[in-house]
Amino acid sequence: CEGLKKRGVKIVSGDTDNHLMLVDLTEAGVSGKELEKRLDDAHVTCNKNTIPNDPRSPFVTSGVRLGTPAVTTRGMKEEDMDKIAEIIAMVIESEDNVEAARKMAAELTEKYPLC
Repeated sequence: CEGLKKRGVKIVSGDTDNHLMLVDLTEAGVSGKELEKRLDDAHVTCNKNTIPNDPRSPFVTSGVRLGTPAVTTRGMKEEDMDKIAEIIAMVIESEDNVEAARKMAAELTEKYPLC
């Protein structure tokens, strides 16, 4: 959460004491639906989600919901969470960053295999 905030990402709900957070994209120039696709292409899982007083339809949304259970299950640490925040912020910034973000995500997950 702090890693996203320091990169200018607006968090609507959730904080460091919670495993879920809702990101407000109204000023980011991307919809929740589009960011969900971009992040999926970068191998980062999230889901589009409405935000309070969302100006967009529930089928498009102005937010995404992110959670930490999958990364904590893998054993990732705080510095890894900051790298994930960097990846997410890059993808919010531009679709052109998806390939670089995917490579960064692959490097990170290689350090924490599932088996």
